[in-house]
Amino acid sequence: MGMLRALAKNMVYDVAVVGSGPAGLSTAVYAASEGLSVAVCDARAFGGQAGASARIENYLGFPTGISGLALMARAYNQAQKFGADIMIPVTVTALDCGRTDGLFGLSLDDGTVLRARSIVIASGARYRRLDVANLAQFEGTSVHYWASPIEARLCGGQEVALVGAGNSAGQAAVYLASHVRKVALLARGGSLEASMSRYLVERIKAQPNIEILTGTEIEALEGNEGNLATVRWRDRASGVQTTRPI
Repeated sequence: MGMLRALAKNMVYDVAVVGSGPAGLSTAVYAASEGLSVAVCDARAFGGQAGASARIENYLGFPTGISGLALMARAYNQAQKFGADIMIPVTVTALDCGRTDGLFGLSLDDGTVLRARSIVIASGARYRRLDVANLAQFEGTSVHYWASPIEARLCGGQEVALVGAGNSAGQAAVYLASHVRKVALLARGGSLEASMSRYLVERIKAQPNIEILTGTEIEALEGNEGNLATVRWRDRASGVQTTRPI
């Protein structure tokens, strides 16, 4: 597909970046624009968690908002314009800090070693999974980890449970609210304000079809053949459990 850039023989990079999310790509842009040789490695795709966001409104220069994929695609192209070598998909398996030549070494999954004078680790985060025994049964069919137009169409007119209280959860809730009948926003903490930007909290509270359930945890998912039928959650303070057809 032309995405995997082969390492040049005997190449020593000024900067090697692990991860191509917002932090990794901005590092690549700023370093490459100053004339440094830059290599960027990512095991999956560029964009990171931001790339899966339906809409980002608090990023400098985009007052009306922009989709995460569009924003990250611009950063990806910008890094390439300045000459950064972006290698996707490549998994970094080890970091060698004890080389005798004073360089750092990144061992890649194809057996090669990428050498660089400096390393920036911007490997991001993995999505946390619910502590529910049969979660895997519903992943990919009824349980998703992002809210794109595909998920919006799948859930159109239905009730959706959305777990989380960070900015990604807030953006997803606002986006889904315009497509589904109701969004139940479940957060373990006592308030959204502690972990979510203020503009998103206000946007969520202004949506009549978003129900905010703080201090709440998912207890069980029920259904058959991968099709979710009901979700049961528990109020952490009172212990009261609620089952809804979701």
